[in-house]
Amino acid sequence: MKPVILDVDTGLDDACALLLAARHPELDLKAVTCVGGNVGLDDVVINTLTVLEAAGRSDVPVARGAALPLLQPVRAAPHVHGVDGLGDLDWPRSGRTTDSRHAVELLRDVLRDAAATGEPATLIPLAPMTNIALLLRTYPEAAAGLREIVFMGGAAGIGNATASAEFNIWTDPEAAAVVLSAAGELGIPVTMYGLDVFYNVVVTLDQARGMGGSPSAELARKLIEKRSELYKSDGASIGDGGAVCAVIDPSGLTTQRFPLRVELSGSWSRGRTIVDTRDWSGDLTSDPHGPSSTVVEVATAVDGDRYAQMWLDTVK
Repeated sequence: MKPVILDVDTGLDDACALLLAARHPELDLKAVTCVGGNVGLDDVVINTLTVLEAAGRSDVPVARGAALPLLQPVRAAPHVHGVDGLGDLDWPRSGRTTDSRHAVELLRDVLRDAAATGEPATLIPLAPMTNIALLLRTYPEAAAGLREIVFMGGAAGIGNATASAEFNIWTDPEAAAVVLSAAGELGIPVTMYGLDVFYNVVVTLDQARGMGGSPSAELARKLIEKRSELYKSDGASIGDGGAVCAVIDPSGLTTQRFPLRVELSGSWSRGRTIVDTRDWSGDLTSDPHGPSSTVVEVATAVDGDRYAQMWLDTVK
């Protein structure tokens, strides 16, 4: 089994990812940490506990993390995820309490244990990376327990929160920049599962309506129905769930290694991930910045049908 940790701002697509990570037999979900993003932190925590309960995984520790980005106000997305972040589905809410530790402390402790046992974990941030930035700068030794970081965020050439920037990076671009810099310094392998592939793992309404019976399957069906309603389509992407699929089955994802930076200042481009695709050294001659020292695996294509079927088979 692959040890994994999820960092979430649980809205509809984080819920798809949580159901998969909690139920897939090849994953050992060690912990889930919460950060403000799609909705405020209080709702993120309740949603996370609720989804894990539906998945039958109330044993997984959940911790509260940063309520706000490092430098700017939180920017919620109720137009995408509903007022409560879980599509206003009126799903029974969990009464479970969170771990007593702050998210950064839980991450530190789980990764220290992973390093000590020689079983490093994959960290899957599906949200603004505030918690991860705080972890890697406060406890850089925790990197010894990390196999890799596979994050949902960014894109090579498109945006959704703005014309240039993807929501998770745009919400806390300073945190994303810190994580990329720290990963380069600490030698942590990074994969960016961005908007270039995000929309390409689709579950149809017919497929979703064939699910039911267990709480996990019922919630999964409602998530797809709600996202289909939102986008007025006959199916919906599992969104963040695709990043979890990529950890389970990396061969379903095509990636290329590129230097990566985050734009922090542009009026129209703040929060954009700058994927440096230049392949001729002459192009760098007049560039005062040079290429980023952090090189990541950037997802460029995905086997959407394969990942969609994996998700369906698991959450049923």
